[in-house]
Amino acid sequence: MAVDVKSLEGKEIADDYVRTAGSEGRLAATWNVFKKSFWKLVAINLLTLVFFAPAITALIMRNVAINYSGLIFPFNANTGLGYPANINSAGLTESIYLYADLVFNAILVGCGLIAAIGVAGGAYSVKKLLNTEGTFTFKGYFKGVKTGYFKTVLPVTLFLVFYFAAVAIGDWKDLVIAEGGNGAGPITAYVFIIIAAVLVGLYCAWLAATGVSYRAKFSKILKSSFTFLLHNPIQTVLIAGFALIPVWIYLIGTAVQFVIFISYGIFLLIGLSFILVVWMSFTQGVYDAYIAPKIKVEEKAKKGAKQSDEPKDEKDAVRELLTAGRSELIGKPILPIAENAVLCRIGKTFTRADLEKVLKDRETLEAEVSAYENKHKNEPVYAEYNKLFAEREKALQPETDKKGKKKKKISANNLLSR
Repeated sequence: MAVDVKSLEGKEIADDYVRTAGSEGRLAATWNVFKKSFWKLVAINLLTLVFFAPAITALIMRNVAINYSGLIFPFNANTGLGYPANINSAGLTESIYLYADLVFNAILVGCGLIAAIGVAGGAYSVKKLLNTEGTFTFKGYFKGVKTGYFKTVLPVTLFLVFYFAAVAIGDWKDLVIAEGGNGAGPITAYVFIIIAAVLVGLYCAWLAATGVSYRAKFSKILKSSFTFLLHNPIQTVLIAGFALIPVWIYLIGTAVQFVIFISYGIFLLIGLSFILVVWMSFTQGVYDAYIAPKIKVEEKAKKGAKQSDEPKDEKDAVRELLTAGRSELIGKPILPIAENAVLCRIGKTFTRADLEKVLKDRETLEAEVSAYENKHKNEPVYAEYNKLFAEREKALQPETDKKGKKKKKISANNLLSR
């Protein structure tokens, strides 16, 4: 890759949770979040809408200003004498739109500083839901704000600046054409700014996701985000388009009246959470493809499952293991034999005196062995070894309760791990 994104390994922001993995794939895990954690997504959506409120207010005020201007401007209205108040109103509507968009979209850029709080907290919370199969807390939401805000505010502000420029140039194009001017230049500029805004928007989406996910220098986040976008261009466009389904429904609603109310309900309930879940799930899958994740695998054992290799008589199996494993060579100290040791030997012919001497040497050697054993038997190497096997041998004895009944059978696994 253009940039070594593997340097992000081990820097994932997951201070308040441990990432777990199920047996299902990424698509199934995402669907499970919608299915099992729907109301948690609603909570995340409502909390994020709180920080989007100033931006939403700016957009509403923009529409109010345009409608109010449409009421007070004459637009060739008759003065009562048969003459219009404004003889030439060409471009008047476009001027109203241009002025309103310049004012309120500039305010919208400032509101992005507050909206970035919701983006950071919402993205982190959704990422946590995906990685823990349903864990969400309000404390965790603001944990995401604390760790990801400053790496989120730049992409949010940058995108809003390009959005502001695209809308302003679009209004200027309409004004020039309405006044009868040459529209070639404005149309060309509008096409280029739309393309630039889309590309910057996709990059900013990657930048926000990477900033929320990893703790690294911002320059590293910038380069890594560009690398991810560069190596996954088609997937990025398709997933971004799918994630923006609530926005497409709203745009359809601007032309079909009843659809606009449906879009309001979607955004109020789960619109922003839907966008974040789809995007964060996609980006997490890409991260995992390039960066080895730290995952705690949870094995869910079925009740009543039996191991096929479990012995029929557990105690017999353990007893055999203990018998084979315990060694007298290890369990007690043994007198080392000196190289220059002199022991009495007898040949083919011997006398009673020779036998007595051998017997005496044997008694002496046994005394030395016993003395050595008594001297060293309490050393840790022997004491711990004998204590270990004594506990296991004791566990083999059947235990009874106060009524004389045998207690529950001890399994081989528990016995060997005491």
